[in-house]
Amino acid sequence: MNLLNKLYQIFLSEYAKRRIEKTILYVALFGFFIHLILIYLSKLGIVNLSLESELFKNPISAIYTPFSFILVYEVYLLIYYLPKSFTTYITKQYEIITLIIIRKLFKDLSALELSSDWFQIKGDLQFTYDILASVILFYLIYQFQKQGMQKSTQQKENKLKIERFIRRKKIIAVALVPIFFMMALVTLLNWTSDVSIASNDLPSFETINNLFFDEFFTVLILVDVVLLLISFFYTDKFHKIIRNSGFVVSTILIRMSFGVSGLISTILIVVAVLFGLAIIIIHNKYEKNTLPNNTSIEKP
Repeated sequence: MNLLNKLYQIFLSEYAKRRIEKTILYVALFGFFIHLILIYLSKLGIVNLSLESELFKNPISAIYTPFSFILVYEVYLLIYYLPKSFTTYITKQYEIITLIIIRKLFKDLSALELSSDWFQIKGDLQFTYDILASVILFYLIYQFQKQGMQKSTQQKENKLKIERFIRRKKIIAVALVPIFFMMALVTLLNWTSDVSIASNDLPSFETINNLFFDEFFTVLILVDVVLLLISFFYTDKFHKIIRNSGFVVSTILIRMSFGVSGLISTILIVVAVLFGLAIIIIHNKYEKNTLPNNTSIEKP
């Protein structure tokens, strides 16, 4: 327990959160200016980069870089909130996938073809889908957070059971920090090894956009399943089991969106968040309509 508390303080304390937040902010600003400089050096012919890459055609696409670091911070926040609030942990999953879409919009903005054939151009059409999806997801996440803040009308669970469950979630959270750090490092090294500036060859944008996060959501599915199984030790209430199971399905749908592209990917993401919202709404209604165990009255 002492070791767990020490590791938790190092990785997931409020102080650690503030320190990581400040570090990510500085790195994001630095990355933004470096990306801008590379774009203009490439335009002036001073540096010969891959001009075929969509990330080096327009200064607007430089916003893609700081958003990538913001996403890294969101991943940390997801782990940070895991022991504190399960609904906030799920909300962070939805926020991450929404930010991935927003990040993609900045790249798409730099490549828009403004013409009367808007709905005939594949890139412009995908931009339309993504911008509508981002607004819909923003509203769905708002509703999800609103539902997640509703207090339970049930009697409080056994305090000892709750503390044990939180302790196990802390163990998972502490273990996730080095795992995701190693995943990010390995992903970065693998990607940079595929980049050959000399041959003007960069991986496709779809590869870059899905970089790290397809594996990230695969691990999240496993974490969600572990949390679901652990929850069986602390509650046998049907609506809570269904809620936790529904969140696993939602995460799987998000992961599936990385395996496809275009409109299908966008639809899968919206459906995943919509499904999660429907699950928590029904769960909350179920709790409101269920009387405490010791005061249930059976009508004749």
